[in-house]
Amino acid sequence: MEHLLIIGCGNMGGAMLAGWLAAGEDPARFSVLDPALAAAPEGVALYRNADAVPGTHDAVLLGFKPQQLGALGPGLQGLTEGRTVCSLLAGITLDQLAAAFLQGAGHIRVMPNLAARINRSPVILAERGLDADARAAAFALFDTLGRAVWLEDEAQFDLVTALAGSGPGFVYRFIDALAGAAADLGLDAPTAAALALATVEGAAALAAASDASPASLADRVASPGGMTREGLNVLDEDAALRRLLARTLAATRDKGAALAQDS
Repeated sequence: MEHLLIIGCGNMGGAMLAGWLAAGEDPARFSVLDPALAAAPEGVALYRNADAVPGTHDAVLLGFKPQQLGALGPGLQGLTEGRTVCSLLAGITLDQLAAAFLQGAGHIRVMPNLAARINRSPVILAERGLDADARAAAFALFDTLGRAVWLEDEAQFDLVTALAGSGPGFVYRFIDALAGAAADLGLDAPTAAALALATVEGAAALAAASDASPASLADRVASPGGMTREGLNVLDEDAALRRLLARTLAATRDKGAALAQDS
């Protein structure tokens, strides 16, 4: 992957591009095809239509909406022929990707999250048709954005997407709810928001640096009969939090399957 053409550079594609550039990648290694993007980062070529793309790329990254695959795919055949086709299209399987781009040199499903912008994203990868060198090159590029992981069982891709791709949205909602609950109980809103964010940031950093599991860390915070234990008892009663998150992940996963059927 010496030169990557990003087709549709929205929130996720833009975050990935920003992450690569922040990591020191040469801007000339990337180009963008997007009729709506106001501007590309300095040094990154921006094209408004497919006919203007010079064809010097050896890989493409599809960053448009999955529902647009049927409409846009036929016009992208020339840009994908003989190239590695990487897809951010939620719910679109390798079978569908290969069927849409029969002349691609290989196909990869890619699922990061917005933390790619700061090189702190998990990046889930599943592939078909790549040789060892192409697989290594893809891994090296995407691992720059945080931590890349090959998923060998594609059947789990929508679930992994729900966890690692959509997961930040759920964490943000938790931070907001934690702050909102404190405000509802009488703390001024700005202080509640600042403390909730700092608390989650510190807890996540400690969990990442610790050999102990998050469950063990929770027990370390909670003294028997103390304040934290009383709060954990509410979250743990009838596995309330775990059941809520299981429903959340299941709904997110199932939406991926629905998007695939709608494409």
